Amino acid sequence: MSSDSAPPWEFVSRDDRVAASQSGWVFDTAMLLLTRPLDAAIAEILQVIGVEAEADRAWMFEYDADHLRFRNTHEWSRGGVGSFVQDLQHVPVTMIGWLHQRLILGQAVMVNDIEALPRSAGALRAEFIRQNNKSVLSVPVFHNGRLVACIGFDAVEAPRRWSDEIADLFRCADLIAAARYGRSPITSGVEDSQAAYPALIYLRRAHGILGTPLTEIVGLRSSKDYTEVWLVDGAMVLDPRPLTQWLGLIPPGWFVRIHRTAVVNHQFVREVVRRSSGAWQLRLHDYEDHWPVSRAGRAELRAHLGV
Repeated sequence: MSSDSAPPWEFVSRDDRVAASQSGWVFDTAMLLLTRPLDAAIAEILQVIGVEAEADRAWMFEYDADHLRFRNTHEWSRGGVGSFVQDLQHVPVTMIGWLHQRLILGQAVMVNDIEALPRSAGALRAEFIRQNNKSVLSVPVFHNGRLVACIGFDAVEAPRRWSDEIADLFRCADLIAAARYGRSPITSGVEDSQAAYPALIYLRRAHGILGTPLTEIVGLRSSKDYTEVWLVDGAMVLDPRPLTQWLGLIPPGWFVRIHRTAVVNHQFVREVVRRSSGAWQLRLHDYEDHWPVSRAGRAELRAHLGV
């Protein structure tokens, strides 16, 4: 359906009187979930409904248990249209806060005019523009009354309005939720899809803003209101976020705070140097410089390294 004369955005509840499109999506979704491995089924579902909806992308993202972060898990894109499934990993939900507050109410969100989004959706608008989206439909996925994911469409080549398809997409979301979250992780394949796309942090580098896997971050050092991000390729990126904000982005199981001004990825610790003065220092990865360890940081470091 064309987006001409449509409002800039629309919120649609499953209780609203939206007629099913008679598209066959629900039947196709059910059959694929019954006959394919789960992750392969979801990928094929997105392709089937994306093509039939004349979308340029169809995608799914999942929330973490606390609704603090989300990550793309599956995406289909039409030939020649860019894919972003590996970019949006371990992303703070604050980036999609305007959208999230509607999804958690059980409402689908149809954005017909990206540029017209309100100021409170500034980060979301910037991401839509980065992906060259003209229209976006987002439908919440609930399991046991809890928002767990979202599926939707992007229109890239030209604006598009999918109001007639929302009812069917709600039903497809219900089927996916039952299959994906109604089983244990062992049988559902959730762990496999999590392993497939490592968590990313977005850093501004010389050639643009790039998603950097957490596994490539060797260490972080405070530099006044900024943070030095030391990477496995030897580069250092000066990031505008303070170290205190970084502490909320990195998983504690990987990173150790060795000093009030420094955090390191324990997987890159090559040597613990104990000076005659009693001071501790670390040699990280292939770096020549040693990083000092405070007395307070030694206990946690010992626990991670087993020393």
